Amino acid sequence: MRATSEKQAFSRVFGRRAFGIILAFCLASVAVSTSAHFLLNLNVRILHVDHLADGLRVHLRTPMPYLVAGKIGPVRADGLPEPAPFTSNALEDGVVAHFVNFDQLRPNATNLGELAQAGFEFELNGKRMPGTVEKVHLYRVGSQPEFATLDEAHASFNTIANIPENPPKLYVGDAVVDVVLRYDTGTPVRSYTVSSNLNPGLPDQEFTANLILDYGPGGAKVFRSRGLMLEPVEISRSSLSAVGTFILEGVRHILEGLDHVLFIVCLVVGAARLRSLLWRVTGFTLGHSVTLAVGFFGFVPSGAWFVPAIEAGIALSIIYAGAIAIRPSRVRGENERSTFVVTCAIGLLHGLGFSFVLQNILQVTSPNIWQSLLAFNVGVELGQLAIVLAVWPFFRLLRHTNFTIWRVAQSGTAAGCIVVATIWTVERIGLIVENVG
Repeated sequence: MRATSEKQAFSRVFGRRAFGIILAFCLASVAVSTSAHFLLNLNVRILHVDHLADGLRVHLRTPMPYLVAGKIGPVRADGLPEPAPFTSNALEDGVVAHFVNFDQLRPNATNLGELAQAGFEFELNGKRMPGTVEKVHLYRVGSQPEFATLDEAHASFNTIANIPENPPKLYVGDAVVDVVLRYDTGTPVRSYTVSSNLNPGLPDQEFTANLILDYGPGGAKVFRSRGLMLEPVEISRSSLSAVGTFILEGVRHILEGLDHVLFIVCLVVGAARLRSLLWRVTGFTLGHSVTLAVGFFGFVPSGAWFVPAIEAGIALSIIYAGAIAIRPSRVRGENERSTFVVTCAIGLLHGLGFSFVLQNILQVTSPNIWQSLLAFNVGVELGQLAIVLAVWPFFRLLRHTNFTIWRVAQSGTAAGCIVVATIWTVERIGLIVENVG
């Protein structure tokens, strides 16, 4: 009797704490921006690395703020900070605005390229390769030429860089800089590392999308790195190494996207048996795999309302999955086939969410596009599996320990997810109305 009593006491404490932790996680999700999952305002830096007989030539595209934002000086007597190189500033509605200073650029635009050369470090056998600036072009966002392949990068520099005498005002945040850098080593380079020491202090800079396309013997290899690249990225001719960067990105994407996390949590806690769980996860996988490719290649509406509509649909899918989890098993009926169809349809929505982010990193014309897409999708599946493995054993243990506590934790977790998703739904429908209007 004493052992049974202690077991029941343990079950009550274990159940309460488990329920509290999961519910707190769900409610904390409310604080996350409703559009945080899609990260459509990602800043992208692209590096095309061409292998030469005696070194490397790099075609770099970067938003201008990455080069200059960290070089703003102290505040002067007039209340304005000392401008960064190649910029000027002024107060606009009481806020400091930064502009491209064409007067500084006009004498020798390659000086702007020196900031890029100093900010990106290419190392061979642990030693930094000396680099020189060959060309610099500057564009207003939206006017820059295509830059997805090495041929497009070459073509973008075929025109003469023209700094107008009386240029229109251009905010630094609306400027894109293209730079050609030459690294002389005297011998061919097979593998190397690349990193950046630029830390501009920009909002969401940890989500910076870095795409490194290496054109060595045997064809192009595409590498993906997120953030400021303060830690060196290993570039080699290994296909597995390149694919691994996209697998990692897929894993990070689903684990950091609370929309997907909450949906999968609801799928898991609502599955009474392993067979039911497999039907649900399989349907979701098939659905999002299809629209990941469809959305990436642009076979979707292009209206401003479409992304918020998909976001709202994903939030509604969490509400649906949560409601199914709360219903008693005898009502649910364990109809695996119907569950499979529904989760497959919902997966179509989530796949579009994956594709929107990937589309901001890769272009349709990028080399090895199918390889990168497949690797990203594999990463998504691994991230999904990680969530399942973290949640399913936990709830199974709770169910076998104390059925009542498991039922409370199951319903409470699903209810918390529904609350979060309802708030998201209302906010996202508001965005749809704004974009339609």
